[in-house]
Amino acid sequence: MRSIFLSFCLLFCLSAQAQLFPHGEEFTRQDTLRGAITPERAWWDLLYYHLEVKVHPDTKSLSGRNTVRYKVLESSKRMQIDLQAPMQLTKAEQDGAELAIEHDGNAHFVTLKAAQNVGEEKEVVLTYSGTPVEAIRPPWDGGLTWEKDSNGLPFIANSNQGIGASIWWPNKDHGYDEPDQGVLISVTVPENLIDVSNGRLIKTDHDKTAKTKTYHWEVKNPINNYGININVGDYVHFGEKYKGEKGELDMDYYVLRENLKEAKKQFEDAPRMMEAFEHWFGPYPFYEDSYKLVQAPYLGMEHQSSVTYGNEFKNGYLGRDLSGTGWGLKFDFIIIHESGHEWFANNITYRDVADMWIHEGFTSYSENLFLDYFYGDEAGSAYTLGLRKGINNIEPVIGTYGVNQEGSGDMYNKGHNMLHTIRQIVNDDEKWRSILRGLNSEFYHKTVTTRQIENYISQKAGINFKPVFDQYLRDIRIPIFSYYIKDGKLNYRWENVVNGFDMSVKIYVDEKEMNLKPTQQWQAVDVSQKNAKVTVDKDYYVGTLNISGN
Repeated sequence: MRSIFLSFCLLFCLSAQAQLFPHGEEFTRQDTLRGAITPERAWWDLLYYHLEVKVHPDTKSLSGRNTVRYKVLESSKRMQIDLQAPMQLTKAEQDGAELAIEHDGNAHFVTLKAAQNVGEEKEVVLTYSGTPVEAIRPPWDGGLTWEKDSNGLPFIANSNQGIGASIWWPNKDHGYDEPDQGVLISVTVPENLIDVSNGRLIKTDHDKTAKTKTYHWEVKNPINNYGININVGDYVHFGEKYKGEKGELDMDYYVLRENLKEAKKQFEDAPRMMEAFEHWFGPYPFYEDSYKLVQAPYLGMEHQSSVTYGNEFKNGYLGRDLSGTGWGLKFDFIIIHESGHEWFANNITYRDVADMWIHEGFTSYSENLFLDYFYGDEAGSAYTLGLRKGINNIEPVIGTYGVNQEGSGDMYNKGHNMLHTIRQIVNDDEKWRSILRGLNSEFYHKTVTTRQIENYISQKAGINFKPVFDQYLRDIRIPIFSYYIKDGKLNYRWENVVNGFDMSVKIYVDEKEMNLKPTQQWQAVDVSQKNAKVTVDKDYYVGTLNISGN
């Protein structure tokens, strides 16, 4: 009879992360139009947006225009623009001429009149209006949130990572293409309110007749569509200058007037975050656009250079430690996690949402590195191990390509633990740090695939990690270190693994440390002891199986 000891929790539990990209049981034409690089998308390269939006709090509606600048890659006259009902794309124009629009659900096909010559830069002006979907449980289900502060003033924000930016404005809504020349965001709100958006505020226009103000925010860097945001409220501002790796960085904070005192204390975690993450990941990727932390009427999200915050000015996750170790109460989860996305999500962005683990796995792991930087590696390790109880192992971490489907919620905690395991295998913290920093340099302001990330890490580490990535990202099984001791020899192999899995692992035979490279075939090593206790180092996300019966 086999005796089994698993060195990690195998009990399934509900994931803390909900599905951001909901689907029915089968994929539809609309899923493909949303998730694929269609011919009507492929022929033009997005360069720039000028997004103009008027916010109407009384009717919970929006109206405006979006000027789309693009470069012609291949000659074509049919362009896909995305805008989700009940928002309406009412007009498309180029060079002053109105264009025909064919509506197909949430995809809208604009027929251009002028010649589209390869290499030319052109613009299309899109006019839109409507009442966007209202978020019921932001940020997970996505949409617009229309709340009021304690003084009865509107408190409004968007959150649309999963549902898409096209829930509230017309754009090329696919992760593979970002506006290389940046974005100008012009937001008109009632004159007693302030809008805070991405980038830097370059001017404010006041229309005394209409009793509105228009805030113009300029983003100079490429930006993913879902990261573009509006935040409208009775904000007050404070800030500081941070001396970072690339010089002086403006760090600005916007909170509701009623929360200023507690925000000044809680937001002390922001410069601490910047210090730790510049150490591990390299310079903050958007010095030109500044860093902002903006209070929002929901938990928070990683909007580029305009990180939104709603964690009730508490440490942990709404005051709770997700790891159950106590270490999660040493920092404000939303400040650290959502800001970590500035490196992984906003600097390095997935080309297809199936690879969303690149955003969430690395950023969940950034919580470990924050603790490591300020409290030591044992603190980071304990926190990581505590998160294992949140891994379900029901579906693969990587989703289905081309249909706007992310993988399982395990992309957070399992992606985190996979990266922590890889760090153990590299076994050189300076090399590991150089790999993390190198990723943010090599893929600076780029969209990427999982394979690109895998290949880079393998190349720089000098270790073929392909079987490791295949195991943890594309399979639901956790490797089992299987062993028995006979005649003074430790016999061992990997079970429950993909073909070719040969990950090295650190074990302890009683007190003696050993580094082994098991395969799926039995190997043996002398241990001398007949009844030695064998344990796998806790920092490896694997199980153990003693088949000797001892």
